[in-house]
Amino acid sequence: ADAAEIRVLLERACQSFATRHRDHETPPAENSGKGLVIGVFSPKGGVGKTTLATNIAIGLGRIAPMSVVIVDLDLQFGDVASGLYLTPEYTVTDAVTPAASQDSLVLKAFLTVHPAGIYALCAPPNPVDADHITPEQVNRLLEQLAQEFQYVVLDTAPGMPEIGLAAMEQCTDVVWVSAMDIPSLRGLRSGLEVLRQLEIMPESRHVVLNMADAKAGLSVQDVEATIGAPVDVSIPRSRAVALSTNRGIPVLQESKKDPAVKSLRQLVERFNPAWRAQAQRKLHRRVVI
Repeated sequence: ADAAEIRVLLERACQSFATRHRDHETPPAENSGKGLVIGVFSPKGGVGKTTLATNIAIGLGRIAPMSVVIVDLDLQFGDVASGLYLTPEYTVTDAVTPAASQDSLVLKAFLTVHPAGIYALCAPPNPVDADHITPEQVNRLLEQLAQEFQYVVLDTAPGMPEIGLAAMEQCTDVVWVSAMDIPSLRGLRSGLEVLRQLEIMPESRHVVLNMADAKAGLSVQDVEATIGAPVDVSIPRSRAVALSTNRGIPVLQESKKDPAVKSLRQLVERFNPAWRAQAQRKLHRRVVI
């Protein structure tokens, strides 16, 4: 799909979502007593969303061991299980049952433990099962997980399906991902414009340029001009990252020396309470000055 088609699809999905929620809006996600909910989004597929989400989760697991859960909300074709080399006994389908939605102890029993000290809730193996999961169930699921974990990382489906928009409503932070090609950049620009117009854009936004390559003929400045937003983290194209993805071992789990690893750590650091406090102080000083 080209940028125009992506924009039309995004507008339809967002307007449908906004209409359904206009009469009974819920307040934005509060962070008092709750964990951060970090959603990884992109209007287009193939930009490395799952690779980023799994590495964010692994990196945060070092900051807060056993206090991180990654949720695969690409319910039809999710790859978190393969990205973490897991064979889960339970999936999102189990986690949204009445028993789990009413009791967080039951919910936590449906999570899969990863050797790196994080939890995972993977997508159902049968894509048909995704049709039986509703945005309301996802809302409840994320509310529960945010009460139980310091960090909830979401890998989402490409585009803006209703499940993704429901997840965005619960996010404290959104990571927007684009590759260094014109279709991806135009898709991201369209997505950001639509969300701004409908006023459903979370305040804490992190724009990531993934698989950055000087040979692509574009600079970071070109990218920023195209999407109309600053790039917060640029992750260079990396053979080590590609190999780690194929092996199901996130590159941050192995602590390799690679430029992409350094950039991934910078991305993870943005969710560290110490970094956020420092950033807030800098912002406050600018406002005062």
